[in-house]
Amino acid sequence: MSSRSTVPEKRPGFFSQLRTLYTFTQKAFPWLPFLLIAVLILGIAAGVGVGFLVPPVAIWSIILWGFTGLMLGILGGLMTMTRLSTHAMYRRLDGMPGGAGHVLSTSLGRHWQSSEMPVGVNPKTQEAVYRAIGRGGVVIVGEGARGRLTRLVADERSKVQRVASGVPVTVLYIGHGEDEVPIGKLAPTIKGLPKKVDRATMAAVIKRIDSVSQSLSSLPIPKGIDPTKVRAPRPR
Repeated sequence: MSSRSTVPEKRPGFFSQLRTLYTFTQKAFPWLPFLLIAVLILGIAAGVGVGFLVPPVAIWSIILWGFTGLMLGILGGLMTMTRLSTHAMYRRLDGMPGGAGHVLSTSLGRHWQSSEMPVGVNPKTQEAVYRAIGRGGVVIVGEGARGRLTRLVADERSKVQRVASGVPVTVLYIGHGEDEVPIGKLAPTIKGLPKKVDRATMAAVIKRIDSVSQSLSSLPIPKGIDPTKVRAPRPR
């Protein structure tokens, strides 16, 4: 037996996570400290005001209500910072390759299944296609230049319709143009789709598509070629 003992990795504590969240959010919104102080002051003022309005009016009552207002102010500050941090995250992800995958894998909830990895990618131009499956059907998300996504989206739609006939397929494109979805609205847009698929059908579709994807990934690849390192040829 080895004399070394395996020490589990220590997760960051609550205050460490809070500090990280604050630092990340402040970089995007430099006025964050002033906003949080204002929220705290409003909370305390509201508590003290209630203390003067609710009988019996006494010092101890005003102090207790002021402390309650402080707690509500802290809670309001945390909620405000959390919401702003979400906006800051979307700002950073906007236009970044792989941003759509991060949103799909973290923001859809338990009623949808997706992955951070794309189901199709153009190694020359970095356009990528992602897929989410849920009660709203199958959603195909294109990330990159829309004109260069046509082939990838068509291939993925054809594969899905071949193994999940009758299941609604929705195609979304990330961007700020006409008929495009900003990355900050991607998750709400998908979760807002009408539920047209029951749980049993959803599970069956996931199984079929995973089976097809695994069979395609198991196809033989010519020796000497690494698909993860394919690059566009340099002009001569």
